[in-house]
Amino acid sequence: MSTAVQSTDGDRPAPAFLSELAGHVLQNAPALIAFIDSELCFRYLNETHRRWFGVDPAQLIGRRVSETLDVQSYLGARAALLRALGGQPTHYEGELACGKLSRYVHGHFQPDSDPAGRVRGVIAVFTDITERHALELQLRESEQRFFQAFQHAAIGMALIHPDGQFLRVNAALCAMLGYADHELLARNWRDITHPDDLATSEALARQLVDGGREAFHTEKRYLHRDGHAVHVQLSVSQVRNEAGRLRCVVSQVQDISQRRHFEDILFRERQLAEATLNSIGDAVLTTDPGLHITSLNPIAEAITGWSASEARGRRMDEIFRLRDADTGAEVENPLREAIRRNAIVNLSGKVVLAHRNGFETPIEDSAAPIHDHAGNVIGGVLVCHDVSENRALALKMIHLTQHDTLTGLPNRSLLPVRVEQAVTRAALHDRRCALLYLDMDHFRRINEEIGYEEGDRVMQAVAQALRETMREDDTLYRYVGDEFVLLLPRVDEPCDAVALAERLQRQCARIALPGTPSLQVGVSIGISVFPDDASDADALLRHAGTAMYEMKVAGRGGWRRYTAAMSERAATLRNIEQSLRDAMMHEALSLHYQPMVDARSGRLVGAEALLRWQVNGHDVYVPDQFIPVAEDSGLIAELGEWVLRQACLQSRLWRQRHRVIPISVNVSPLQFRQEHFYPQLDALMTACGIGPGHLELELTERTMMAGGETTTRLLQRIRQRGVRLSLDDFGTGYCSLSYLKHFPVDTLKIDRSFVHDIVTDADTAAITRAVIAMARSLGKTVIAEGVETATQADFLREAGCTSLQGFYYGTPMPAAELERWLAASAA
Repeated sequence: MSTAVQSTDGDRPAPAFLSELAGHVLQNAPALIAFIDSELCFRYLNETHRRWFGVDPAQLIGRRVSETLDVQSYLGARAALLRALGGQPTHYEGELACGKLSRYVHGHFQPDSDPAGRVRGVIAVFTDITERHALELQLRESEQRFFQAFQHAAIGMALIHPDGQFLRVNAALCAMLGYADHELLARNWRDITHPDDLATSEALARQLVDGGREAFHTEKRYLHRDGHAVHVQLSVSQVRNEAGRLRCVVSQVQDISQRRHFEDILFRERQLAEATLNSIGDAVLTTDPGLHITSLNPIAEAITGWSASEARGRRMDEIFRLRDADTGAEVENPLREAIRRNAIVNLSGKVVLAHRNGFETPIEDSAAPIHDHAGNVIGGVLVCHDVSENRALALKMIHLTQHDTLTGLPNRSLLPVRVEQAVTRAALHDRRCALLYLDMDHFRRINEEIGYEEGDRVMQAVAQALRETMREDDTLYRYVGDEFVLLLPRVDEPCDAVALAERLQRQCARIALPGTPSLQVGVSIGISVFPDDASDADALLRHAGTAMYEMKVAGRGGWRRYTAAMSERAATLRNIEQSLRDAMMHEALSLHYQPMVDARSGRLVGAEALLRWQVNGHDVYVPDQFIPVAEDSGLIAELGEWVLRQACLQSRLWRQRHRVIPISVNVSPLQFRQEHFYPQLDALMTACGIGPGHLELELTERTMMAGGETTTRLLQRIRQRGVRLSLDDFGTGYCSLSYLKHFPVDTLKIDRSFVHDIVTDADTAAITRAVIAMARSLGKTVIAEGVETATQADFLREAGCTSLQGFYYGTPMPAAELERWLAASAA
């Protein structure tokens, strides 16, 4: 294709600079320009092709379009290209890909004809619209998400025209009112509004349309298709266009018929309670937390001389005046102490009640706080009676046996009955209830770090945080130790229980106590929903516990909802635990050793001892399967002692064969914190003749930081014994780099997660270089684990890493095989 520019002045050619200018414009145009001949071969391509696809356009001249574009791009543009070769200008929009790169383009194909009018090719101009296309996709996805959320919302949703006509309704609203969507769309909201609520609804709607308010919330009744009234809670907001004109309103409709039903039941129950109080033979007085009278039953009116209407709002001491029967001295009202102590309190000694008219009545009474569903004191009740002290004592004992003394929460003795009641009511009314089983993460570690007295304060703070977060009808129990159970007697959907679990976790994470700035409180939560996950009360509690345990195995600090597969996994974990006990008893475990090499010379500088459970060279279970089970079952300490002993024996055997191979052993936090750890280590080293530098212990950051000065002194003692200390998985914990200078650590071990990404991720590479430089400045040895490629090894070596470990140098292998590996590498 010629790029010459012809002059308009006769047949004289244009000045040379115009030709050059035309060529320059074509080459540097932001669009991709090409000439394709009738054989579908490229005859011209400008430099944009190089900028877009990294390919020299000169290499494509003479090649067919189908050979240079990917198949999908060629097939997409082929029809438009053929129409252009037929003489018809055409357009194409789609993906254009060459090699590994692609652009989303708008293409214009213009036929190019010779003087005789025959089409000899096509001029193709492609404009890059990738960004515009991405924005269009985002817009479509946003619209789709909105309408998906609208259509599948759990509550009723509607878009309504300002005149009241339904424009769009979702499935929940149709199900709530019994209509098909096309039936509702043919109606106005006034058609389905209860006649008694129509005037109020009209007034609110007019205010919205006239701009008097932007939104409103109300309760009203709609008429179901079959004629019965549906009580709803309605939230309506307006949608206006850019000119401020009302386009439509969005209506959110929640069915509260069941709530209204329960409110009616509650009203009847209150009426029944009032009738009961009015008919019993004891005087009953109730107050608010400030000891202002809220109610008196008829017996209380008679014994005090005050009517309920006169007494309401007055101070308790004014209505209920107590004196010592022998001295006449005033006696403090027991209800004040009951509310202060949050406990049942009885009058002691002989006490008389002064009537309003002056005469006195000998009484015995008991006072108790009144709690809401969250366990908060909202008032008090005082009962005057003439029964013996044995009954009052019995009431007190019942309260004590049913409540936890530390947190004041109901204990597990009340839970089975309450769960059974919740399940029965849920089944009766065809609804759901749920249990949340909560376990505090690492509470034993908290006790060890800050002491048991402070641990009790943490427990009380957790109980209070849970109380503040739970809903009004929910009930919280301290089940056992650091475990709590939250009973949700009503949930509309399982996601309600999940949302509450997430709020509970956030609330616990915010707990802070004076004097313990490093406190980190987390909980693992198991969720079980009736009838979705369990068919009875016993299964509901059992499955919630199973889900909680599943969360702890998965890493703690989250929630899990029960699935049937969890019971299978729980059985599998129990089998692993029992098999592990048998394996330890019958010496079916072994140690493999992975070589550590000098980063410069490749010479062996040590070996890490790794536990394996194999039969005939095949894994029974891999460490990621049985180590967590050992930790949760308490076997990890015994297992760690065995590993340490075997490693010391192997070191002695190698030295007897004149091979000095330093061995590195991982030590679990539970094993390290045992009192006999150092004496046992010292005895092993003496028995096996372990000298300085022959043994290295790998400890995590959390293990080193726990225990404060006690841990630091133990680390120093171990190091003085000639044992090297390595900080394992460095960079994955919470340790501040500033603490490193205080730790008696010889080696930092860079975690494999960093090594894996150092070649492909610039941030990881920068962090790794900084860690190595920092460690070397502190005089620490640096070893990187998980080295699998020569590229990784080269990077780490150049960054200053001292030693390397990974599959690139050798897999974990039995001791005899490591000896053969060493012999082969030395040959």
